[in-house]
Amino acid sequence: MNPDMDTKYLPVEEEKVLEFEEELAPKPIAHRSTALIVLCIFVQVIITLTYRHVRPLDAYPTFSASDDPDFSHLAGHCAHIAPISSSSFLERQTSLARTLHALNASAYIAEPGPSAGFFANLSGAHWGLSERPLLLIVSPEVDAEQEVHAKISILTPTFEATRAKLLPIPSASEIAYPAWPEDVDPFAVVVSAFPNLAQSNIFVDGNVRTFITNGLQQAAPHSTVAGAPVEIKRLRERKSQEELEIMKCVNEVTVLAIRAVREKMYIGMRESEARGMVVNALTSAGLKDAGALTLFGENAALPHGSGTDRVLGKHDFALIDCDGSLHGYNSDVTRTFALPDSVIHRSHLRLWGLVHTAQALAISAAHNGTVTAEVDRAAREAITTQGYGQYFTHRLGHGIGLEVHESPYLRGGSDDIILTGHAFSDEPGIYIEGQVGVRLEDCFYIDEDGSAIFLTAGVGGPATSPWLP
Repeated sequence: MNPDMDTKYLPVEEEKVLEFEEELAPKPIAHRSTALIVLCIFVQVIITLTYRHVRPLDAYPTFSASDDPDFSHLAGHCAHIAPISSSSFLERQTSLARTLHALNASAYIAEPGPSAGFFANLSGAHWGLSERPLLLIVSPEVDAEQEVHAKISILTPTFEATRAKLLPIPSASEIAYPAWPEDVDPFAVVVSAFPNLAQSNIFVDGNVRTFITNGLQQAAPHSTVAGAPVEIKRLRERKSQEELEIMKCVNEVTVLAIRAVREKMYIGMRESEARGMVVNALTSAGLKDAGALTLFGENAALPHGSGTDRVLGKHDFALIDCDGSLHGYNSDVTRTFALPDSVIHRSHLRLWGLVHTAQALAISAAHNGTVTAEVDRAAREAITTQGYGQYFTHRLGHGIGLEVHESPYLRGGSDDIILTGHAFSDEPGIYIEGQVGVRLEDCFYIDEDGSAIFLTAGVGGPATSPWLP
């Protein structure tokens, strides 16, 4: 263990750690023959263990619905952030059409979801998936001046055509709505509506379901139907300044929500109570699809554990991993922390410091042009050299944007190249099952100058100690 790590991350209340170690130390028994003393000690231990794991009805504060903590002060943090503009959607469509033309492809096809949402404001929230396909089709068209433009079409079930035409899809030209009756092959309708698809390259989004890819290939046997290549993927992977402003704010307010919840937490509360507070705080901040993982003590040793609704003890870390979305863009933040009254064992504080160091080394290794595996390696080596490599059990991070987890990924074995506009989570962890789990997570992006900047920098960035998340 790095000798500097012993003191660097100790809280101001260092005496709490020393008190805890003293509590763990065996106490001498002056008169070993005195059965009464031994019995009293035994009873005291049983009472202490019972008190920690069974919550007395009147031991801790209780809250009714009317006593829910007020997190309304978070609502103003992102109130000034606007959604993606219509002009931006048109620019994306033009970039996609030009890329398709350069790749000699006749169409890009996606179902409602993140990619259709990126190119045409057609997210899963606008249209749910079913066995009846509704498809976004983007085709490149070349005008007399050899300028490439995007042609937007929506394949729709005939009985849903009116509803499909109400979708808020931006387009520089009139949108076509080829419709398929229930007794007709929808994919044959696609090919008949676009004769150039019969013998061409057709790219489908990576999230398109298999039956749709197979149906397109069967309807156009002389065409090649393939997943979208990296040139198309990068149009969405590399975020614009407009996107980054949204992503900064949603990640900032998620950190603020965790800090606000921590102020309301107390020794003796349950995991479910903390989770409810986090979701309440994120929702109060104006985020949608708020979710939270709250794990106390040894439960945090399972990275995606569901918890046991255990009580938060005096010597426990609390781990909160939460996310929410703003204008479709997601946050992802994890903090492992102690409360003001917590007394954390020195060995657990050392683990926290080690994870914190690994997180800092990872972002220092991330630059424009870096291979993603190198960033994972920077964090992993920091933990491995201290003897805890076997307890860092997952990749370092994932891309983030319209999906919480999206490509590219920070993992060993990857040869993906980091480019400006890419955004990732940086979340090293140490998980010793049955004892303790520590994870710290902040997302970062690659700025125009090629450097990595935390999306949470506007509110102080990463945690600085277990007592300052």
